[in-house]
Amino acid sequence: MSFCSDNEAPVAPQILESLLEANNGFARSYGEDDLTSQLTGAFSELFECDVEVFPVTTGTAANALALGHITPPYGAIYCTPQAHILVDECGAPGFFSGGASIVSVDSIHGKIDADYLQNLLKNWGAHGDHEPRPSTLSITQTTEVGTLYKMQEVNRLSELVKGHGMLLHMDGARFANAVSSLGCSPADATWRAGVDVLSFGATKNGGMAAEAVVFFRKESAREFGRQRMRGGHLLSKMRYVSAQLLAYLHNGLWLELASRANASARYLRDGLGELPGVHIAYEVEGNAVFACLPVEMLEGLISEGFLFHRWPGESGLVRLMCSYSHQKEDIDTFIGAARLLA
Repeated sequence: MSFCSDNEAPVAPQILESLLEANNGFARSYGEDDLTSQLTGAFSELFECDVEVFPVTTGTAANALALGHITPPYGAIYCTPQAHILVDECGAPGFFSGGASIVSVDSIHGKIDADYLQNLLKNWGAHGDHEPRPSTLSITQTTEVGTLYKMQEVNRLSELVKGHGMLLHMDGARFANAVSSLGCSPADATWRAGVDVLSFGATKNGGMAAEAVVFFRKESAREFGRQRMRGGHLLSKMRYVSAQLLAYLHNGLWLELASRANASARYLRDGLGELPGVHIAYEVEGNAVFACLPVEMLEGLISEGFLFHRWPGESGLVRLMCSYSHQKEDIDTFIGAARLLA
């Protein structure tokens, strides 16, 4: 049984069905098909504003192409030390920007420390043209440790960086989990809070290979189509990506799937948290549970075949990811095994 990653979960049946429906006859290539033409309207309705949307197939592509597009080569992208763009994307954002720096900012529970960032930006410029220009702040929602930015926190960060002429990017690989947990509208979670560009994820939440770059400022999207082409993500058979995204949004499927994953994580947290010696390291606000397990329990669970990631930090810290497809019985089995090892 695996709690390694929500990427390991199967594709949602509704999304598989959408691929079969899309696989009917011929369709225009390179995003000129009827399904792709529906994306702008679907995402504009979802976000209650006119957006520009560009489907891609991976989260790294969404992040790197978006950040590379809005950040100049001499610019700096600010993020947390745990951010995917810093530690898990092999320098892709810097590559696609033509050389932008990525600057690590102190974090609290996985979220940007706004006071630290404010001080950092206030002291920028002492060395003039020797310094990269602060250009973009990238935040992850939900964060790399499963916590959430509240809307007022996003607002504060937006106001802070806009005061320095910067843009705000949101890595929303688990955006659905965030919106489900926050109970707010997608608009409130993004552009109304000051987000300029969103990497919108579906793959971790039931998609096969479907992400999108969403621009809330149309001027920021200018020439992004060429950026995507240059990055190899203008797919010739784009209809199969677009079909997934349309099915994902249809009748709120994306939130239904995320709600299941979040509920599983809370159930897992409650069960583990009752066991002696177990410490839940972070608030469970999405579909991730970070727990410190006693060594005997950790090693015993591994030897019994349970899969999860050990995590840097406290002794015995592990990450347990829940997906829409985890069943109550799966979690009961895991908790039962842990209880016997407690």
